[in-house]
Amino acid sequence: MKNSAKATSLTIMGLGTLVTLLSRKALRGKLGAGLTGFGLAHIALGLLDMARPTIRERA
Repeated sequence: MKNSAKATSLTIMGLGTLVTLLSRKALRGKLGAGLTGFGLAHIALGLLDMARPTIRERA
């Protein structure tokens, strides 16, 4: 995996973690639950993106 692809995956996971933590601490009710799910989905998508095989470009 290229470094830029890995950095993108880690950024998506980091933002998902931030949204999840902030929504759990600051918000209650349906809005907090929705934002928590949104953040957790981004964490899962970042993990899946890191696990995806890459295609090597030909020189």
